[in-house]
Amino acid sequence: MKKTLVFTKRNLIEMSRDPLSYIFCIAFPILMLIIMTLVNESIPKESGMTIFRIDNLSGGIIIFGQTFVMLFTAMNVAKDRSGSFLIRLFATPMKSSNFTGGYIFPMLITAAVQSMISLSAAFIISLITSDALKISGILMAIVISVPSALMFISLGLLFGTLFNEKSAPGICSIIISLGSFLGSIWFDAEATGGVMYKICKCLPFLYCTKSVRSAIKMEFSASGFAVPLVVVTASAFALLIISIFAFRTKMKADLAA
Repeated sequence: MKKTLVFTKRNLIEMSRDPLSYIFCIAFPILMLIIMTLVNESIPKESGMTIFRIDNLSGGIIIFGQTFVMLFTAMNVAKDRSGSFLIRLFATPMKSSNFTGGYIFPMLITAAVQSMISLSAAFIISLITSDALKISGILMAIVISVPSALMFISLGLLFGTLFNEKSAPGICSIIISLGSFLGSIWFDAEATGGVMYKICKCLPFLYCTKSVRSAIKMEFSASGFAVPLVVVTASAFALLIISIFAFRTKMKADLAA
């Protein structure tokens, strides 16, 4: 455990030294929160469009921000692999679990801090727009966002393992776009219906957004909260197992080469 914590500390320091991490993981989600709130204010109330209302928007922004945590996870792992940093560390008594834990824990911390900052900004905006969010809902959303954060971090670990430093960010960019669109962050997938909604239901991104939005509203129905949370949690653990297996297999192959 001590070795994992040391490696976790190293990765946290690396993350904190990169100014882009502050821009994409914190500043950009808050900027989108403000912009979409302004868009919502310009939409006529008669339209019945609530996707950008702060209680819906804030949950979507949490998931949107986590996609960038995935990006930096992949970049960190790919960079360490390309520089032979991990190969040298594999000659030490550290185990694969120390490495994977050392990559996952700091990103979970980053995702938690990101959620707290974004939801704090959302709470301030909600007071201005007279759609005040409940403190209990905000706290619940921070907890419920953990499985989705683990899912995206696992994807980042997987992409950083399978692809090099140049390719991994490109693959993550595709997932960021897909996650934002098919996760019903920028449009109401259920209201749209049809083939698009069926596609959204086949992927975990929609369930990530639904579970966090329901937590913020303190609405705990089976279809709106329980089922999405189960799907996201199952997806997170499945991807975690796959990414750890891929990491161990890849590092053994790199050592043998």
